[in-house]
Amino acid sequence: MADYDYDVLVIGAGPGGYVAAIRAAQLGLKTACAESRETLGGTCLNVGCIPSKALLHASELFQEAAGGALAKLGVKMDNVSLDLDAMHGQRRDAVKQLTGGIEFLFRKNKVEWLKGRAAFTSKDSVKVGDREVRAKNIVIATGSSVTPLPGVTIDQKVVVDSTGALELEKVPEHLVVIGGGVIGLELGSVWRRLGAKVTCVEYLDQILPGFDGEVRKEANKIFKKQGFEFRLSTKVTGVSVDGSKATLTVEPAAGGEAQTIEADAVLVSIGRRPNTDGLNLEAAGLQTNNRGQVEIDHDFRTAVPGIWAIGDVAPGPMLAHKAEDEGIAVAENIAGHTGIVNHDVIPSVVYTFPEIAGVGLTEELAKERGEVKVGKFPMLANSRAKTNHEPDGFVKVVADAKTDRVLGVWIIASVAGTMIAQAAQAMEFGATSEDIAYTCHAHPTHSEALKEAAMAVTGKPIHV
Repeated sequence: MADYDYDVLVIGAGPGGYVAAIRAAQLGLKTACAESRETLGGTCLNVGCIPSKALLHASELFQEAAGGALAKLGVKMDNVSLDLDAMHGQRRDAVKQLTGGIEFLFRKNKVEWLKGRAAFTSKDSVKVGDREVRAKNIVIATGSSVTPLPGVTIDQKVVVDSTGALELEKVPEHLVVIGGGVIGLELGSVWRRLGAKVTCVEYLDQILPGFDGEVRKEANKIFKKQGFEFRLSTKVTGVSVDGSKATLTVEPAAGGEAQTIEADAVLVSIGRRPNTDGLNLEAAGLQTNNRGQVEIDHDFRTAVPGIWAIGDVAPGPMLAHKAEDEGIAVAENIAGHTGIVNHDVIPSVVYTFPEIAGVGLTEELAKERGEVKVGKFPMLANSRAKTNHEPDGFVKVVADAKTDRVLGVWIIASVAGTMIAQAAQAMEFGATSEDIAYTCHAHPTHSEALKEAAMAVTGKPIHV
């Protein structure tokens, strides 16, 4: 048998794959990364996390100026107008800089980029384009793609997925979002702020599946106040397009009379599915589970020795930061070190306004496992939120009733995505609510609300 071409070959250069490749190279392993896109970074950097945040930030500033929020603070602006081309331009520039940054890091760390789509030819061989290479360890990090809605054709003009929703050339008069999850609410928020009427159709009886129940209800109220229309417990049975218009047919999820909704644009955002098509897993002796995922053990090993899997293609939440942590851990395991990811402490963030974030167990799940104590503190009573005119939301701490160990933290606040990091770190160290309550927090900051919520677990907050 010929020698291996590489110690490690990573398939996919998304947040999990490129991080795994860089860490493997840092640990002295000869590493290559196969990627078929023209740029590195995967869905997240190219058409996901990064460009959507660029539009969210820009649209938020536009709304503050055009909607009168700045005028209330004494910052008066006349004749505010939208330059959508410029807004798209700054989004594309952010993507270009960050994807180019990864290419620089590959060169710096001597990671070879194999350009092309990869497919297994055996358990240790992969064909990338016209080239076949052999690697001692192969990491599957192919990520995920949009879950299609049966019977609905995405044309990226009138009916779009999350990628198409970033590229709309004009603000639609009426945007219908199919799916009340994170992606639908974020992209719906962008176009709502820029002037579109937004209707969100969700099959379940509440938005944000998987989030804490109180957070889901409060978020619904906040989005309604911002102008969202929700059609909950409703399923879409068809979408027809005539020219530049779409007609959706909907009916109650439990069954009932059908209705139609007219729209200028339709965003299909009902979830994502693992990317395994074309990998030829059978040649490697692998198969997927009933969710299309590649099963792994605690160390990210698959059923075939020498083949590993991380990120969206493996079980667990489909989150970029989860994939990144797994990328570091799998590289360390391959190198003979100990790479660990605590999957019980993976934060989730919705980058709307206010932001919505959570880590650990919801109150509902925690109660299924035993007796809990809950502390809540409203942002309305937080001094920094008050001065910033950001009254919406709260912080909620769920703790074990006997040990006081923090089981989950849920936040709705303008900077919830930043605040949740403290909660995640506290939980990683096994903190109790008392540990957080007796930690000095700078004043005035939004983070004081987490301290007060922790104090509320024992019924002793100060400012409510």
